[in-house]
Amino acid sequence: MIRGNEDVLKTLLIQNGLLTQEQVNYAVAIQGSSGKVFSRVLLDENMISENDLVRVLAQQAGYEFVELEEFHTDSSAVSMIGASLARKCGAMPISWDGNRLVVAMSNPNDIVAIDDIRAVTGCEISVVVATPTALETAIESNYRHDQMVQDISEQASETFQGEDLSYLREAIEDAPLVKLMNLMISQAVTDRASDIHFEPTEHEVRVRYRIDGVLYEVMHLRKNIQSGITSRIKIMADMDIAEHRLPQDGRMTADVNGRTIDLRCVSFPTAWGEKVVMRILDHSKALYRLEELGFMPEALSRYEDCYRRSHGTILVTGPTGSGKTTTLYATLNVLNEETKNILTAEDPVEYRIPGINQIQVNYKTGLTFPFALKAMMRGDPDIILVGEIRDQDTARMATEASLTGHLVLSTLHTNDAASTTLRLTEMGVEPFLVSSAVTCVVAQRLSRQLCDRCKEPFYLSPGQSKLADRLGLFPEGWDQPLTLYRPVGCNICSKTGFRGRMAIYEVLVISEGIGQLIVEGAHTEDIRKLAVAEGMESLLQSGMHHVRLGTTTVEEVLRVIS
Repeated sequence: MIRGNEDVLKTLLIQNGLLTQEQVNYAVAIQGSSGKVFSRVLLDENMISENDLVRVLAQQAGYEFVELEEFHTDSSAVSMIGASLARKCGAMPISWDGNRLVVAMSNPNDIVAIDDIRAVTGCEISVVVATPTALETAIESNYRHDQMVQDISEQASETFQGEDLSYLREAIEDAPLVKLMNLMISQAVTDRASDIHFEPTEHEVRVRYRIDGVLYEVMHLRKNIQSGITSRIKIMADMDIAEHRLPQDGRMTADVNGRTIDLRCVSFPTAWGEKVVMRILDHSKALYRLEELGFMPEALSRYEDCYRRSHGTILVTGPTGSGKTTTLYATLNVLNEETKNILTAEDPVEYRIPGINQIQVNYKTGLTFPFALKAMMRGDPDIILVGEIRDQDTARMATEASLTGHLVLSTLHTNDAASTTLRLTEMGVEPFLVSSAVTCVVAQRLSRQLCDRCKEPFYLSPGQSKLADRLGLFPEGWDQPLTLYRPVGCNICSKTGFRGRMAIYEVLVISEGIGQLIVEGAHTEDIRKLAVAEGMESLLQSGMHHVRLGTTTVEEVLRVIS
């Protein structure tokens, strides 16, 4: 941290309204008895925040102060030096000022560090000041352990010289490779990734993380450790390391920072070798409350009226990765009572929930969804969850189960709620069964949430944007500007401007009128119009609500619903 003249510092603290004269006198008294530096006394006694103190110290020394938590760093500047030099110097390049490299430091008087960075980059340096805590966080966030991964990758590559199976079995237990895999899994969990992709190319292995639904390239590994990585994952996931021609899947458990993490793994052959995808299963997602998922109050009330019934079929629809399973698990958490017998058939069982009897579907042994559903019907169930309706037999049995006094929950792949009933009839379920059995259809998408730390407000008036007016962003009769937000990017959100996801819902309740349209074989658009007239809020309308609340953007809503 910057050292300055203490008398000048005291004057500046008082002038900036950060301390009173009495507080300064108190700190001086403690300094006299403890022998600490004056600035350290202020921090230890919680008399001032680190940000405010360093801001004043920078002012005293004539440097600009930056809050790195909210500063949008330039990746081209960051890449000018490696992680090891950044840590050694306690400094990180953050942007450009013309041809000068702007470097954030906690101690701008460290001439040796400045000279080292100038020598490595060949650039003239402009120094700005940041707090030591923010700088340390920024270095870890921006360099993402790249140097450590590179070092371990180089060590691991030395042990791989061929594809001999017996040699591979020894090599994949090699310490550097084990450490490399553990590091990548740990980093993915820290970054809130849902999936890790190991993708072989002609000359290297590309590693990507899916964060908040979007894939980001995080590192490249040497080609000669490709077989070791693949085999290591296969052994951990109980897969056959000798099989390279066919897809395989498995499951594994890892300990990350004291937390037990489940990972679902799949491998399949590509032109340059086997690609492996590891899905990270976060058990906390199985404990979500419905109120936390993104339901608008009225939509949640309509949905609750349906799942509180003793019978009927509730279908949650949307594309792969839209959070359907999370919504169903959150619903089961509400219904999971000692007086209820809840049975599920899933492929796979992603999250294990205490008090619920979950069956893993296994097509190899003949335990299919229809077979499991037939068995569950003989098991005195109150509530049945079918992981997915994929065929006519499952669809017919699920609807018939709801007509015999059971509450059935399942998922289906359709674009919206209104087209779901048509999809069931196309699968061979009679329209009168659909209208009688299905009580509610929930369509959903997952939208990225704006980062609360760095999102930037702006104002939009009616008529200012034709797109906003066309999408119904402004409520009917609204004539005042709206405060909306746009993504900026900071270290907290890894420079994306977004952190976390929420669901956008439309809840279609099968009323008597809609049931009659289904029996008559009406067009999807007719069902949608009547549902809206009866109070259904569409995916677009739900998304615009979230935009007005400042949780996401118009562009993000359009991306996920189009």
